[in-house]
Amino acid sequence: MYSENSDAGVLSMLQPQAGERILDVGSGNGDLMSKIAAAGAVPIGIDMSEGMVNRARQKYPELDFQVADASQYRTENPYDAVFSHATLHWILDAASVTRSIWLALRDGGRFVTEFAGRGNVAVLTTAIQQALESHGYAWAGRNPWYHPTIGEYASLLERTGFRVMFAHHFDKPTPLKREAGVRIWLDSFSDYFFHDVTAVDKASIYNAIEAQVKPLLYRNGQWMIDTSRLRIVAIKERS
Repeated sequence: MYSENSDAGVLSMLQPQAGERILDVGSGNGDLMSKIAAAGAVPIGIDMSEGMVNRARQKYPELDFQVADASQYRTENPYDAVFSHATLHWILDAASVTRSIWLALRDGGRFVTEFAGRGNVAVLTTAIQQALESHGYAWAGRNPWYHPTIGEYASLLERTGFRVMFAHHFDKPTPLKREAGVRIWLDSFSDYFFHDVTAVDKASIYNAIEAQVKPLLYRNGQWMIDTSRLRIVAIKERS
């Protein structure tokens, strides 16, 4: 059984080998890609954020990071593996990015990913929706995430041409810093959920959200966010 430590678990599923070309979709700060390179593989990282790519280049100048849209990415030199950690729940066009990953792989190549699945932060988003609507704000268009069930995502992969070898959906409650509290979490996603909310309404909405979620997410002086993850290993079936 794979470890449920987020980084170690997903990298153990990838099992990078010396000389393998590996595409890291959503390479972020480059830390995981550096571990792939340390195994002797030859990784290339892509990320939509130019700022994040620049920071990764500064931290790991010997590695190849590129600014690219994963849903439109194309390559003439197929990869042995595609890896993605904590990224795919940010890409709403799941079909396009799945197709890009399939096209990027050689026949028999593997796709290994971990990202947020159905139920991720559901306690919080339910409370946010209810508080917004009770203050006269529509909910539509605010949730920025793609959180599929394991069946939905496995079916998408199979329709694209993958054979799903491993699929695991697990809950992984995540602690917040004790001094931060749930309001800091709300602030971090304010541009999505509260971009048009007045300051007065926002204060009232925060109070309502905190009161609703505290019985479920606050235990023994610690806030625990209700995170849920999918881990997938799939193979591009040979043509």
